[in-house]
Amino acid sequence: MSLPCRKNRTPHPQCALSDCMSFIGGAWTPNIIWYLSTGPRRFSELRSDIPLVSAKVLTQRLRELEERGILSRAVMDTSPPSVEYALTALGLEFMPVIQAIAEVGQRLKARAAA
Repeated sequence: MSLPCRKNRTPHPQCALSDCMSFIGGAWTPNIIWYLSTGPRRFSELRSDIPLVSAKVLTQRLRELEERGILSRAVMDTSPPSVEYALTALGLEFMPVIQAIAEVGQRLKARAAA
């Protein structure tokens, strides 16, 4: 005898949740937002902050985030030219969520070490 499928009574946030996750769901995206939360960073500084990300992937993520309006890119008039990335107002809206995820991660890490 098979069990009947129960109807889920939880409100269905599929559209809003999927939309939000499409913004930050890419590899390294939360890390980039995290490190930009304290202020503008140059590409090389972000590479130092996130040593495991390749230059190619970091470049791709930065372009995607700029296209989505999460960060801004400013070309500095220096010799040689340099570029600074900073979070926009939209990008800053992700910080409470990313902060909460980081706090859960710290608790899980502490639990595993105990």
